[in-house]
Amino acid sequence: MVLSPTIGFLIALFVMKILFAALKNRPTAQNHRVFRHLQVGSACFVALSHGLNDAQKSMGLITLGLVASGYLVTPEIPYWVILSCALVMGLGTASGGFRIIQTMGFSITKIDTMQGFAAEASASAVILAASFLGMPVSSTHVIAGGITGVGAAKGKETVSWHVPRRLVYAWILTLPGAAALGALSYWTAAWLF
Repeated sequence: MVLSPTIGFLIALFVMKILFAALKNRPTAQNHRVFRHLQVGSACFVALSHGLNDAQKSMGLITLGLVASGYLVTPEIPYWVILSCALVMGLGTASGGFRIIQTMGFSITKIDTMQGFAAEASASAVILAASFLGMPVSSTHVIAGGITGVGAAKGKETVSWHVPRRLVYAWILTLPGAAALGALSYWTAAWLF
C-alpha cells in the first residue's frame, strides 16, 4: 500500500525515458496518432485493474461483516455483493471520476497521449500485479505516482509538486487515521453494548 505509488512513479519514469529515447527522431504528430489509439487500450487496463483491486476490498469487507454477524455461514462472496460493488463503483466513478481526472490529468503535470499511455500502462501493471498477489493498493495513488513519473521524465520543473506532496500527506495520514477511527468505533460499540 505504501510502496505502490513509488513503484508506479519509478516504472512510469523508466518507461517514459525509454519512449523518449526510442522515439526522439520520430515526428510528434505521428507519435500522437499512434499513442492516441494505444491509450484507449491502456485506459481499459486501468479500468480492469481498478475493478480487480478496489472491488475486491469492498466485497471482502461486506462478506466479512455478513460472516461476523451470522448472515453467512461460509466466507463465500454472494453474487448480490459482487453486483452491488460493481454498481456502486460504476456510479462512484461516473459521479466523481471527472474531478479525479481533472486533478490527475491537469493539476500534477500537463501530459500528452504518449505520457498518458506510459502512465496508464505503468499504473495498471503495478495494480494488476498487486491484485494477483492479493495485496490491496490505492488505484488512485498508483496512477498519481505514474503521472508524476511521466511528468518528471520531462524534467522536475514540469511537475506541480504541491499536488503529489498533498497525496503523500494523505498516504501518511490515511492508515493511522483509519486505525484510530476503527479503534474508536470498536470502543464506542463495546461501551454501548
